[in-house]
Amino acid sequence: MPGHRTSTNARRRGLLVVGAWVAFAALAAGSFATGALVANAQPPAVADALAISSPAPSTPVSTVPVPTRRPQPTAAAAPEAVRTCSVGSLAAASGMGTFQGTVRKADTGEILFDRNGSTYSRTASVMKVLTSAAALAVLGPDYRVQTSVVAGDTPGTVVLVGGGDVTLASGSSNIYHEASTMGQLADQVKAAWAADPAHAGVPISTIVLDSSLFGGDPWQSSWDRVEQTDGSTAEITALMVDGDRANPSADTSPRSADPVSRAGQAFQSALGSIASGAKLVGGVASPGAVSLGAVRSAPVSTMVQEALLRSDNTEAEMLARLTAIKLGAGNTFASLQAAIPKALASSYGLDTSNLVIVDGSGLSNDDAVSALFLTALFDKINAREANLGVILDGLPVADQTGTLSYRFTGANSVVNGKVQAKTGSIDTANTLAGVVHAADGSTLTFAFFSLDSSIDGGRAALDALTVGIYTCGDALSNG
Repeated sequence: MPGHRTSTNARRRGLLVVGAWVAFAALAAGSFATGALVANAQPPAVADALAISSPAPSTPVSTVPVPTRRPQPTAAAAPEAVRTCSVGSLAAASGMGTFQGTVRKADTGEILFDRNGSTYSRTASVMKVLTSAAALAVLGPDYRVQTSVVAGDTPGTVVLVGGGDVTLASGSSNIYHEASTMGQLADQVKAAWAADPAHAGVPISTIVLDSSLFGGDPWQSSWDRVEQTDGSTAEITALMVDGDRANPSADTSPRSADPVSRAGQAFQSALGSIASGAKLVGGVASPGAVSLGAVRSAPVSTMVQEALLRSDNTEAEMLARLTAIKLGAGNTFASLQAAIPKALASSYGLDTSNLVIVDGSGLSNDDAVSALFLTALFDKINAREANLGVILDGLPVADQTGTLSYRFTGANSVVNGKVQAKTGSIDTANTLAGVVHAADGSTLTFAFFSLDSSIDGGRAALDALTVGIYTCGDALSNG
């Protein structure tokens, strides 16, 4: 029937509307935001009905749990070196005597190995490293030492003024590199003398020798005089030639009892006939005296490297004394105790409070330095801090240069070219300190003391231990 169909269709539409309302109410209960979107999407009649029949919604509270923040991963720690390589037996070798020593990893300063490294003991010639570092800081690498001649107070008098240059050559050359000569100085004086009408035809009758720049006893009281007679060390005076060697071209040569007079004689000889009858007398130049000539030494950088390579005691003492004078500490051996530690502390930040500095060369048994101090200094040398690269470049190299050119032979030759170090030997101590470029590519600084050992036994033991740390490298154990 048509009417029935109409009623049925109406009922169906009513049910669909009711169903839509039920579905919409369920969605609205779950989420206000979603319900609002649905309502906005309905025809106007549905939206109006919803607004009339539904209570005003409150602010929804989220029921979704907030996730807990997970800990963020940190960068993986660098793996620690496995240090199981021991050199303990080498340090305790019978030829070593009483051993003290320290090894550091150069780039970090980490102490890898230590045996009584804080004990202060005699260093022998390793002391020259401290002297060199102080001289480079105070004098500077370009400083040159001057020897001059000025007019005297009376006619016919000249004054030869020593500035501390022990490298000045008596003749045409000597063992020192870039040394000025007495001949060069004499030529200047003769020219100046001849250019002054007051001196026309007048010979030089008196040569005054002024060595007053250095004071006190020229020989350190704790030194053995055999060093002078056998030829390794001169008396320390501000005026001398050839390091006071009898043979200017020999490293080791007997030294005289009067370096100042020997220098005066060399100058007189270089002047020739103009001063052939001149008297040599001691004295001091007057302030403001007229200059007649001057020559200068090689720069400090050159002299430092010479002193290290040859272990030249006299050259090292010159550098130490000039450093003390420049600092205003004095001009005697006693002044070095104030000067050298002050230079090292102020220039490189080292703790120098326990250093004992009796001389600049290390000849004295009374000097006292620790292995810990030396390795701290060598860390700075290896890093070329300030002007310390001069020392690094001047250190003897195993089987190549200086006092290491004849060391590390046979099985020990594995370190040839890999060890840069300063040697030291006196009657009561053998020492070795410097830098090792180890087999694994790491760089180590070290300082080893072999006390109360024989020269041959101590050196052999020190060499073997050095080879040991070269082999171990960063795996070096303190056990």
